Amino acid sequence: MKKKVLVTATNYSRLCAGAKALLEKEGFEVIENTFGRPMTFEELKDKVGDVYGVVAGVDTWNEDVFKLAPNLKVIGRFGIGVDNIDLEAAKKYGIKVMNARAINSDSVAECTVGLILAVLRNLVNLDKSTRAGKWERYVGYTIRGKKIGLVGFGAIAQYTAKILGAFETEIFAYDVYPNHAAAKKLGVTMTDLDTIIKQSDIITLHVPCTPETTKLFSKKEFEMMKASAVIINVARGPVIDENALYDALKTHKIAGAGIDVYEVEPAAAANPLFELDNVVCLPHSAAETYETYEAVGMATAQAILDVMNGRDPINWLNK
Repeated sequence: MKKKVLVTATNYSRLCAGAKALLEKEGFEVIENTFGRPMTFEELKDKVGDVYGVVAGVDTWNEDVFKLAPNLKVIGRFGIGVDNIDLEAAKKYGIKVMNARAINSDSVAECTVGLILAVLRNLVNLDKSTRAGKWERYVGYTIRGKKIGLVGFGAIAQYTAKILGAFETEIFAYDVYPNHAAAKKLGVTMTDLDTIIKQSDIITLHVPCTPETTKLFSKKEFEMMKASAVIINVARGPVIDENALYDALKTHKIAGAGIDVYEVEPAAAANPLFELDNVVCLPHSAAETYETYEAVGMATAQAILDVMNGRDPINWLNK
């Protein structure tokens, strides 16, 4: 009987054909998510009983699931954030977990810059009004000369800094584990969080979701920001208190926001942020390019093969 790999990340056959072919060539049966969204516990429990490996989207992987998966040996996270995976419980059950750190950095960084441009130039609203024949004018802002604050300075933030450096900006970064060598190479000044909040014209978030970063930006932080400042979140939704963000945007305590992630996903149509015209909203899609799907697909497939063959996977998180 073939070993099984469950893929809960979506669009796998269409966008990761090479990775699927690699797994099948090595004798795996690939079972795909047919729902087009994260799978629920009830849906997972019917699939995990005999799977060897998982290519995981943002479904919840915890002890309740692991108890039902006695053959599961490896989870390849199709992305970077692993707040949906209980790493300690996985270790307890002998399951190695890896992620796509440094594999999707370029796509997320490019989207970060795209969101900055969209917010500063009001591009989404101008597109809508032009299509409606209104021919409206809007005076926006350039990126050049702005003070950029990067909250988190990992691979994505570093690539973001590399791109933004071409705009002749002044870039600052905060990280609990500062990488001074990378900062020096990129012309970035490492500083404290309060300095970034108070002085930045543009703040971009690149931190994982942890108890320490949950609601890192709330009412207090938005009140500290410049009234002309914008904030971009391509990290995790809970890093921002959405109610506080809504109030800050509604009352123009800050000028705008670009949001790819939400406290609850998929975000409901009734999310108050969607009422505002000074926020650009995306559906957690910053990493979604053809190149990233191909690269992450191959990396997660290779991680499964490595574990099967007694080797350590790259980016092994729960050693």
